[in-house]
Amino acid sequence: MGKADFLSPKAIANRIKSKGLQKLRWYCQMCQKQCRDENGFKCHCMSESHQRQLLLASEDPNQFMDLFSDEFRTDFLELLRRRFGTKRVHNNIIYNEYISHKDHVHMNSTQWETLTDFTKWLGREGYCKVDETPKGWYIQYVDRDPETIRRQEEQEKKKKQDLDDEERSAKFIEEQVRRGREGKEPEEEPVFTELVRESEEEKVAFNLSKGACAAGPSAGPSAGPSKGPSLAANALRAASSAKRKDPSSHGSEGRDKKKKSALDEIIEMEEQKKKKATVKLDYWLHTDIVVKIVTKRLGEKYYKKKAVIKEVQDKYTAIVKLVDSGDKLKLDQTHVETVIPAPGKRVVIVNGQHRGTEAILEGIDEKKFSATLQLDSGHMKGKRVEGIPYEDFSKMA
Repeated sequence: MGKADFLSPKAIANRIKSKGLQKLRWYCQMCQKQCRDENGFKCHCMSESHQRQLLLASEDPNQFMDLFSDEFRTDFLELLRRRFGTKRVHNNIIYNEYISHKDHVHMNSTQWETLTDFTKWLGREGYCKVDETPKGWYIQYVDRDPETIRRQEEQEKKKKQDLDDEERSAKFIEEQVRRGREGKEPEEEPVFTELVRESEEEKVAFNLSKGACAAGPSAGPSAGPSKGPSLAANALRAASSAKRKDPSSHGSEGRDKKKKSALDEIIEMEEQKKKKATVKLDYWLHTDIVVKIVTKRLGEKYYKKKAVIKEVQDKYTAIVKLVDSGDKLKLDQTHVETVIPAPGKRVVIVNGQHRGTEAILEGIDEKKFSATLQLDSGHMKGKRVEGIPYEDFSKMA
């Protein structure tokens, strides 16, 4: 019986039946023929065309397997790149969409036995980023297109240029401030000394100017011109001699000053230290603490990532190293925030009265956004401090 025509009912019925996915066990990749049942597949395997294909494959089986594997990998990655781009997606979703095409290369003819093996191979070869979760394997396409790499490099150059401009402007301002300070001549502070006589017999003499003596007659209009200067001089001499005769006024003042300079200096220094300790500073960065990056200017790759401060520059800038990737970044203190660990962990107080002191986190008060710490270093070791705000301490690296 001849082959049915294209528009005959039998041919149309065969085309309708062949639509959609069929069982993979009844598909012959060498002949690219899909059978609908076991009997049809058995008949196909016994056919002369299939035997000829087997003879060709038996000459070099690795060549055909490599060919099918390359076609499967190329089509799979092309679908992943075109359909999902660089998004993270479940591998089974892509595979189901790939095999929905009737003329696709079947996996049983490639070097990979399962989809999991193929997914792991993609991760080892660097075609995709793969990670295993309780829901299965997820993959993310790595775009190695030269145009895409060029665009990424341009974006990185632009970000670096913006950061360089900010650093350049900051350095320019620092240079201007330094030049302004160097231009000012330091003013000589006057040195005040006490008026002390080495011996009781020594006389204290005052050298009065001519103008001061001439101003004497104005005090007494009835006095004569010759008596004015002598009266003024006598009055000054009498005042100086009275001061010399009254040792209580001069000696007690000098002793009080000496006592004040000895004792009060220490008291003033302690008060200044307390004031400095209690007053919060506008900078809090500290080395060897864990912080969290809160700026989105660096992209989603670094946003909300934890890092360790390795170096502090100019009090407001820190060199940080990311915990997971090990990348090093230069960030301002406004771009990071402190990290609150679990109770019992060690922290460092970065601001306030106990700045720079190591402590142990005992408890957290979520309503007041504060914590209770036990100091673990310094002269106040073992002291329990309450009400320390979240932003005044951070986890120790």
